[in-house]
Amino acid sequence: MTGTAAPTRKGSEQRVTRQRRAVSAALDALDDFVSTQELHRVLHQRGESVSLATAYRILQSMADDGLVDVLRNGDNEAVYRRCAVEHHHHHLLCRNCGRAVEIEAPAVEQWAARIAAEHGFSDAAHTVEIHGLCPDCTAAADRV
Repeated sequence: MTGTAAPTRKGSEQRVTRQRRAVSAALDALDDFVSTQELHRVLHQRGESVSLATAYRILQSMADDGLVDVLRNGDNEAVYRRCAVEHHHHHLLCRNCGRAVEIEAPAVEQWAARIAAEHGFSDAAHTVEIHGLCPDCTAAADRV
């Protein structure tokens, strides 16, 4: 099956295949970060025929193009989510339930740019993830 080319955020083009559309639709329906294995399970529950290897390739391509955020969970496994914010941002992550909150951190951006410049680096990128307990998990822990 052939597909059409679709522009990505970074201006490259990816072939839009049935599998890519299925992965994209599944991500759109999910609120939380998901591992490739979990997404693969969701796809099969929806009756989509996408191999695990293809799901890995598509998710990596989408991450490279800035179409999904990728984080590392507590097991150091990559997890993916289509984020509502289309510009650079960071996350607060609950280490108990996995809840993620998108945050902006201008002070972090300024600090990262200053540190890179001080060391002669250009085109620097960074990722900040803050792990803790969300309000619901904190309240549940306090009741125990």
